[in-house]
Amino acid sequence: MSQTPDTIVHLLRHGEVHNPQGVLYGRRDGFHLSDLGTRMAQRVADAVGDRDIVHLRSSPLERAQETAAPLAAARGLEVVLDERVLESTNVFEGISFGEGARTLLKRPRLWRHLWNPLGPSWGEPYKQIVARMMSAVHDARVAAQGHEAVVVSHQLPIWTTRLHVEKRSFIHDPRKRQCTLCSLTSFHFVGDQIAQVSYSEPAGDLIPVQDRKAPFSAGGAPDEERP
Repeated sequence: MSQTPDTIVHLLRHGEVHNPQGVLYGRRDGFHLSDLGTRMAQRVADAVGDRDIVHLRSSPLERAQETAAPLAAARGLEVVLDERVLESTNVFEGISFGEGARTLLKRPRLWRHLWNPLGPSWGEPYKQIVARMMSAVHDARVAAQGHEAVVVSHQLPIWTTRLHVEKRSFIHDPRKRQCTLCSLTSFHFVGDQIAQVSYSEPAGDLIPVQDRKAPFSAGGAPDEERP
């Protein structure tokens, strides 16, 4: 008979960002939620309103704080800003990816950064991302012991952390990340050990169909659970 998880830490990806140029914004300031993104954040706050959430922390970037705001207001929680859950660094930051992968094909000068997908050679090492994210996850677990916590972060850090927890390879197709806008990747802890990973999309119906196939907005079927 399985034990009942005594603490849950939810990794919440931020909502849609106003980004008409399709810029890979990375850690840049000045990128805020769109009107739709604000609706997504409110949807999450409404969807988890009956959950036992007692702790909330967020990446310091505007889009993450704006995603956390409705939940903080609804639950009367202070948002703890945590640089450990920031977006990953990336040499392509600032480049417009309006044409998706074709952007790279049209710019041969960028190809030199693609030599090692395991690193990856174009950005922050996956192992480094996992180390900082898991440190923050465990601090959130301790802060919410016996209850639930929400950590607002970004797609690649969340997805990389899930790959680590599920002992899967870091090499992946960005279009197949199961981490849509305002999705919840939830780590169910028994003591200090993760016993289960679950995934849900409270705002999934608000995501435009075309965005689900975009490299930086890809996701998957909601409510899939992996024991």
